[in-house]
Amino acid sequence: MKLLVLSNGHGEDIIAVRIIEQLQCHFNVTELVALPLVGKGNAYRQLNISILGKVRQMPSGGFIYMDSTQLWRDVRGGLLQLSREQLKVVCQWGKNGGSILAVGDIVPLLFAWISGADYAFVGTAKSEYYLRDERGWLPQTSWLERQFGSVYLPWERWLMSHPRCKAVFPRDSLTTQILQQWSIPAFDLGNPMMDGLETEDRMGSVGYSLENPVRPSRRTRRRSSSLTLEVSVAETTPYEKKNLYILLLPGSRMPEAERNWQLIIEAVREIASTFGYYSVVFLAAIAPSLTLEPFARLLLSQGWNSTSLAAFTEPVKDAEAIPLCGCCRTAFSWQNGTLILTQNAYAECLQRADVAIAMAGTATEQFVGLGKPAITIPGEGPQFTYAFAEAQTRLLGCSVILVENPERVAETIQSVLNNSQLRQQIAENGKRRMGTAGAAGRIAHCLVTKLLDSSN
Repeated sequence: MKLLVLSNGHGEDIIAVRIIEQLQCHFNVTELVALPLVGKGNAYRQLNISILGKVRQMPSGGFIYMDSTQLWRDVRGGLLQLSREQLKVVCQWGKNGGSILAVGDIVPLLFAWISGADYAFVGTAKSEYYLRDERGWLPQTSWLERQFGSVYLPWERWLMSHPRCKAVFPRDSLTTQILQQWSIPAFDLGNPMMDGLETEDRMGSVGYSLENPVRPSRRTRRRSSSLTLEVSVAETTPYEKKNLYILLLPGSRMPEAERNWQLIIEAVREIASTFGYYSVVFLAAIAPSLTLEPFARLLLSQGWNSTSLAAFTEPVKDAEAIPLCGCCRTAFSWQNGTLILTQNAYAECLQRADVAIAMAGTATEQFVGLGKPAITIPGEGPQFTYAFAEAQTRLLGCSVILVENPERVAETIQSVLNNSQLRQQIAENGKRRMGTAGAAGRIAHCLVTKLLDSSN
């Protein structure tokens, strides 16, 4: 089987790579190449997947749907010429008898249809949860959206129901059920976003008890790949303390991530003051493509003290245990808070944190998929605007709480931690909307079966 993978965004590239890895490990694909329609396809290059045709980084970074001015910048940057050249490559692939896997939205799906080849589609951009949940339409869903009957518009559904479209893999069960109403070959196999988050030692979150906090009387140490954590073993003695772990996600693109970081740190200072009876540990998961310098500079300017990690090998402040991150050279402290910047312990941070302050897309969805709550603050964009954050609350339901400003984050976290029923709802909701790990392997198996059957 000859397969060309089309994708249109950094997150889509990563999802495509996870499926490709499964294809390479378990199936005989005679030729496998990729064409990222947005960006340079670094995720493919890291896996040594050949890039077919020309690629270019556009000024918008792929966020033309959230800001119309970004589309004009991309057009001026050569988007139309690039698209024409890419389309020629895709059509030639179809003439040579290859199949296509489109990952993303209508753009790679349309390219796949134009090619004349058999194709499959992994829909990452749309979910019925934007318009409805299991109980019915959301109040903010417009009359026109309801008339269309689905988050996928009629022309998108036509492309998915075309005889050459052999399989469609929506991102959740609800979307799959709706698409199947139009005789679309949709398969509910899960969301590849939840793959790759496993760690060697999955550690449960610290239990919540704001009314009766506890202090650890002894400590044990566990090691989890690149992140070493000291975990408190609490006794039942009243009025004792324990750690609260909060994940910080400022996004992955500059200068937006730096602006988001400023808002997050405002919230962090308020949290440290509000949760004075805790030792609060902030785990800042910074994208490897960014430099840590501007994040550290802001902390120092706001009164945080930079300390070598060696200082935290012994208990500090009321004998609390502090997590150590071997891949990060410097930690920061302020009052009862400790903040660690890391770029190589992403999965470990997601697994360890109790709650997140998130101004990101994919990372927020992954955290929610682990059954945990995320607090979001609208930013200036181009990605994390108020419109994006509001749409994210519809996509992820009660697992994401949107607050208007950083000052409200601390009280919101306190409210969530005090509500055991809400936390249980959040845990069930996140796993239902994001699915379980292993989706890439299931999709790869179905993909090979359907495309091979069509070629016989």
